Amino acid sequence: MKYNPDIHHRQSIRLPGYDYSQAGAYFITLCAEQRQCIFGDIIDGQMILNQYGAIIADEWQKSSVIRQEIELDTWVVMPNHFHGIVIINKNTIGANGCSPLRDVSLPRMKPKSLSSLMAGFKSITTKKINILRNAPGTRL
Repeated sequence: MKYNPDIHHRQSIRLPGYDYSQAGAYFITLCAEQRQCIFGDIIDGQMILNQYGAIIADEWQKSSVIRQEIELDTWVVMPNHFHGIVIINKNTIGANGCSPLRDVSLPRMKPKSLSSLMAGFKSITTKKINILRNAPGTRL
């Protein structure tokens, strides 16, 4: 079913004040801008990644190598979104997952948190996909 903002009313379920750097398992969903189907197609019940979907999959798998405080559980790239379960472990030492070129006007995110993981993941995948699309600065 195509995304229709008049009938699909998705809202964040983030808990105000919750510390998303705490050890635990977190279910995440990231959607493409305006729910565009840009990561591949479902053919005969199988998700077939295109070059953009392959970037999403590749960078997600790299996440636990770059950020030693996390483990990846089940995940899937769909035509217009991504689902994953990420486990944050507090007994590890590693990169904090923050982009080194962050905008200093924005509030600093907590190192080794879900938000720093998502910011780094979204940043690198958007950059790589936009290079292929010849669309620098375009929201993904």
